[in-house]
Amino acid sequence: MADPARAARLAQRIKVIVAEALRRRVKDPRLEAVTITDSRVTNDLQHATLYYTVLGDPAEQQATRMALESARGVLRSEVGRNITARLTPTLEFVPDEVPVNASHLEELLQRARERDAEVAEIAQGADFAGDADPYRTADEADR
Repeated sequence: MADPARAARLAQRIKVIVAEALRRRVKDPRLEAVTITDSRVTNDLQHATLYYTVLGDPAEQQATRMALESARGVLRSEVGRNITARLTPTLEFVPDEVPVNASHLEELLQRARERDAEVAEIAQGADFAGDADPYRTADEADR
């Protein structure tokens, strides 16, 4: 089993190699809008998982997934040529869900801001239900 730090360094190196190979070596027009966002390598350095994003509708995303699968062999050979590991890891491409989750969180935060503004607007003209200061003070206790 390899050192986790070595696996992390190798993952970063694989990320750069695959991104460069997609830009220079692979001539598939479906892969022009792909961004490799992250990569992870198992501690035994046998498998690499690459996370990617692509802009477009679901049909374009599906076409990109198919193009990445067809280019996997070329990309793996490129990785094998440029790393110093004994074995070349297998490559797996996974769509990155972080942008989708981030946009969902942004929507939720926007809704919360709108509700906070509504509550603040309602509270502007509101009066207290009881006394303005419901707590006893030292002056009242002395009486």
